[in-house]
Amino acid sequence: MAIGFFSDTLAPMDTEQRVKLGSKAAAAFLGIGTEVKDRALGAIARRIDESRAEIESANAADMTAAERSALPSPLLKRLSFGGAKIDEALRGIEALIKLPDPCGRLLEARLLDEGLVLRRVSCPIGLIATIFESRPDALVQMASLAAKSGNAIVLKGGSEARETNRVLSAIIARAGEAAGLPSDWLVALETREEIGNLLRLDAYVDLVIPRGSKEFVARIQATSRIPVLGHSDGVCHVYIHKDADPNMASAIAIDSKTQYPAACNAAEVLLIHKDYAEKGLPPLLSALAEAGVRLDICPRCETLLLQETERADEANQPRAQAARTLPAYSIKRDEDWAVEYLDTRMAVKIVDSLEDAIDHINQYGSGHTDAIVSASGQAAAGFMAGVDSSSVYHNASTRFADGYRYGLGAEVGISTGKLHARGPMGLQGLLSYKWLLEGSGQIVADYASGKRSFSHKDLPLDGEGR
Repeated sequence: MAIGFFSDTLAPMDTEQRVKLGSKAAAAFLGIGTEVKDRALGAIARRIDESRAEIESANAADMTAAERSALPSPLLKRLSFGGAKIDEALRGIEALIKLPDPCGRLLEARLLDEGLVLRRVSCPIGLIATIFESRPDALVQMASLAAKSGNAIVLKGGSEARETNRVLSAIIARAGEAAGLPSDWLVALETREEIGNLLRLDAYVDLVIPRGSKEFVARIQATSRIPVLGHSDGVCHVYIHKDADPNMASAIAIDSKTQYPAACNAAEVLLIHKDYAEKGLPPLLSALAEAGVRLDICPRCETLLLQETERADEANQPRAQAARTLPAYSIKRDEDWAVEYLDTRMAVKIVDSLEDAIDHINQYGSGHTDAIVSASGQAAAGFMAGVDSSSVYHNASTRFADGYRYGLGAEVGISTGKLHARGPMGLQGLLSYKWLLEGSGQIVADYASGKRSFSHKDLPLDGEGR
């Protein structure tokens, strides 16, 4: 039996052997019922909880090595896995257990002719390969979603999280198998070389889901023989419309940027309508600066800020005192607004209209998550219709773009593409469907000759499709 990385013998199996076993596990998964899957998820959660010390020790080793190698701060934050992050991962598993089984759902039913019934039924994709960077919590989410959705899974994390991923993979695989999941339902890979081998195994792997930088995803897409569902940059925006409530605008902008700056749903760009900026720009930027945000502002923003000192002069207020009330900033003079900081840094731009905000987002955004703050339902409706992103919000923080917060239990990532799945990918994003036809001896020749004819009558979806 192969669990994690090696067989029970001393010799490691090659990538193709392990992936082939994963493919067989995917086929065996089709016979696994809801009770077994939920029991396995419960066992996985218990084993993770019981193994906290082992997991945190492994993560500490990864963190030490990463710090020595000068891993960037945003990636260090993603790499950390212990305490509250373990708690959150366990809550995600518990949420999955409570969700109905997504497999075998009747999606469509049609009476083609008397005694000839066609049904479309949800089913697992098969063997899914995930390649991701830095985040051990993502491993837990993806493995749990695979178990609930009836898919086998290949996991390849970044080398910076090797020790943590090794421990987690072994814990999850063994707990799942002991609870009744197919042997080899989880295949864990470790080396960069294995990725190249994996991407050629289109005979066994049904879908590849990469999570990482835009460049990383592009490399996978260019190399793979297997269909790739890309999860790319999170260049998210908050747009402050001219009629926005100042307190709400400040709270949403700060939360979107600072609640977890290293997340892909953290806002990277703040767009402000010119009419709001006339009076509301200085206090809004000051609030962001006080929250620890470094500001890269457009020249129009600077002009308005400097006008504050001029108004101070007119009011006989010392210029130095006025200057102290203004936030520190840098000038963003280039046109590269498609930057994912993943840090407490934010670009700020004044726009002339709602339409200009929409155009900016559609040009420079990544199709991830964008929000408008406005008191106008009409403006919000125009924004939500016009912005071409997977998630578009009105008067809410971009940080809500998350599988757990959407009630999906967890997510394998956030798809910024438009095919198959879009936005946070929970259980439904890991499903396909198949057509089931039940007849009573019908043959096509009778319909081709005109002896019989189709009725094509839609039937109510009031039963299971299994």
